[in-house]
Amino acid sequence: MHSNSISKLLNLTEVIVKKVEHKNSVVDISIETKPSSQTCPACGQQTSKIHDYRTQKVKHTSIGHKSIVLTLRKRRYSCSCGKRFYEHYYFLSRYMRCTKDLMKHICHELRKQVSFASVAKDAVVSTKTAIRYFDYISYPKPSKLPEVLCIDEFRGNAGSEKFQCILVDGKKNKILDILPDRKWDHLIKYFATFTRKERSRVRFFVSDMWRPYRDLAKRYFPNAEIITDKYHFIRQVTWAIESVRKELQKTMPADLRKYYKHSRSLILKRESKVKEEKRPELELMLTYNDQLRHAHWLKERFLDVCEQPKYSIQRKDFWDWIKFAEKSGIPKFEKCAETFRNWKIEILNALKYGYTNGSTEGFNNKIKVLKRISYGVQDFERFRNRILHCN
Repeated sequence: MHSNSISKLLNLTEVIVKKVEHKNSVVDISIETKPSSQTCPACGQQTSKIHDYRTQKVKHTSIGHKSIVLTLRKRRYSCSCGKRFYEHYYFLSRYMRCTKDLMKHICHELRKQVSFASVAKDAVVSTKTAIRYFDYISYPKPSKLPEVLCIDEFRGNAGSEKFQCILVDGKKNKILDILPDRKWDHLIKYFATFTRKERSRVRFFVSDMWRPYRDLAKRYFPNAEIITDKYHFIRQVTWAIESVRKELQKTMPADLRKYYKHSRSLILKRESKVKEEKRPELELMLTYNDQLRHAHWLKERFLDVCEQPKYSIQRKDFWDWIKFAEKSGIPKFEKCAETFRNWKIEILNALKYGYTNGSTEGFNNKIKVLKRISYGVQDFERFRNRILHCN
């Protein structure tokens, strides 16, 4: 009765518990199984002839604060063909010193944003052992492409490349795959493996303002609307007004310079969201310099364009804004207008359809956390599998 209860607690059915010993932080449980007919791995015949017994220490999942070690009395059989072999155990893989339950537990814990070392410590195994068990997991390349395909890069420093590439299903907010680099040759080779019919399923292709991504979309996704991520084109306006503020700051006397130096958030924040107590400070800054005031107006006007709910009005306001920026006399905004003209189709698609790379950026942040707690992962395949495992 007690043996049956302990075997159920350990999730080990058909196992007989012979003895339980408490040794400091370890519980040593002696177990064995009932004799049964076995299939010879050499000739395939059935045999019940026992040759001898040997014992083996096997680690199991912990209970509470104590780790479990199983002392297994292993039975060896002999066959008429002369082959001697160990009995097969459903809870223990061949050549392993940990039960399948412990391996599953380690792999399950690695779904969290934790390091191999911390999981290994909790499971009372070495870090190399935890890594070795995880390496049995492998995620295949996706067979289908989504309707909304998002692409971006992140600094992974895995393998021999500095940047890795991430593919995300923009509709289901799920990572599709991780590519070892963002080089044009590799991207072509990867997407060329999909059939033309499969690539034609992609209706929206979302990326940042990196020209190779746009060229890739035009070449391999003929039915897709190419969309520039909203954050990246708004950032162009942010950079422009920041440049104006910094240039003005350099010309200020020392006693006023500190106010402009610490006013970045005040200048970038939407005017409608500035607190009442901060408004006089903002108005004073804008009154002091005409160029900064004009730059602030352009920034506010562009954000109004982005928040306009009606696309027909939004499109007209977008072109009006470009004309205003071109005539502003502010070099950075003139450059910004030129960039917007070069990316006009992709930006207008972003305003029209509303898809962004927001979920992709979120995954990138999680990957950065995973890389930081792991002190970096050099092996790319392991890094890729770990990212997809955590997804």
